Amino acid sequence: MLTPEQVEETLGEAEVRALFRASRVGVIAGCYVTSGVIRRNAKIRVIRDGTVVYETTIASLKRFKEDAREVQAGFECGILLDGFNDVKEGDVLEAYETREIERTDLEVAGNGQPAAAAEAEAEASA
Repeated sequence: MLTPEQVEETLGEAEVRALFRASRVGVIAGCYVTSGVIRRNAKIRVIRDGTVVYETTIASLKRFKEDAREVQAGFECGILLDGFNDVKEGDVLEAYETREIERTDLEVAGNGQPAAAAEAEAEASA
């Protein structure tokens, strides 16, 4: 049986425009969703000056003080990151999900060979 392939899918990006400090919860990032969609259960990359600073998940996603499941491009929202309070204005939050896709013998591996041939070659060279 072939191992499933991990595929990372970018959902959307949000720009941090304001910071709100709450005594019990930490720093809430006031964001504007620039592209795609931000979902509550998505993983987040904090990008500062073009480099990835931290990877985490969303602890809370709100829109107008109401919990939101997702926020579309062109809208504002509040995002509380899980275990990360060092957010700064101008940071970009990139939402992504990883999915497992089943592989079959007919699919092609990254080197142009069928997946089964690539695995057999890797085992032979080891």
